[in-house]
Amino acid sequence: MGDDAEDRLMHTFLDCFAFMASHFGLLLDRTIDHLLLSAAAVVLALVLALPLGVWLGHRGRGSFLTVSVSNIGRALPSLALIAIFLGLLGIGFVNVMTALVVMAVPPALTHAYLSVEQIDRDVVRAARGMGLTERQILTRIELPLALPVLFTGIRIAAVYVISSATLAAVAGGGGLGDIILNQVSYGLSGVIAAALWVAALALAADALFGLVGRRLARGR
Repeated sequence: MGDDAEDRLMHTFLDCFAFMASHFGLLLDRTIDHLLLSAAAVVLALVLALPLGVWLGHRGRGSFLTVSVSNIGRALPSLALIAIFLGLLGIGFVNVMTALVVMAVPPALTHAYLSVEQIDRDVVRAARGMGLTERQILTRIELPLALPVLFTGIRIAAVYVISSATLAAVAGGGGLGDIILNQVSYGLSGVIAAALWVAALALAADALFGLVGRRLARGR
C-alpha cells in the first residue's frame, strides 16, 4: 500500500512537467500577472519605506519605530491581511497589492535604517568637520556605504512578496495563485507545476538581488 502511494505521488510529480508543456501559455500569462502584482507592491513599499528608513538612520533615531514595524509585519499573516482588506477595498488588484505592500515595508524599512545607522560615526563627524552639509553627508558618504545592506532589505522584501502573492487568487488578484488554489480545475499536477514556477521566481529574484548586493559590496 505504501509503495502504491509513493508511485502515485511520483506519477503526479512527473505529470506536473507534462502540465507545464501543455499549459505553457496559461502559466506564462499567470506569471506575467504575478510579476506585475509583485513588482507594483515592492516598488510602492520601497517608495514608502526607503526614504523614511534612510532619514531615521541618518538622524540616529527611530530604532523603536523600525523594530516595532518589523515585529508587526512578521506577526501579521498575509492571508489575514487580504481578508481584512476585503472589507475595506473589496475584491481585486488593489486589495492584494495593499496587503503585499504592508508585508514588504518592514524588511525594507528595517534594513534601510540599519544600513545608514551602522556607519561609523567618526566618518560622519569627519565629513561634518570638512564642511559638508547634512544632505551632502547623506548622499556622498552614507548612502554609498549603506547600499549593500539596503539591497539586502530589498531582496528580502521582493522574495517575500513573490512568495506571498500566490494568495492573490483568494481576493481575485490573479497570478499563479489562480492555479495553485484551483485544484478542481487544474488537478494536483497543475497545482504542483504552478508552485514550482513560484519557487523558481522567488529563487531568481533572490539570486538577482544577491548578485547586485555583492557587486555593490565589492565596489565600495
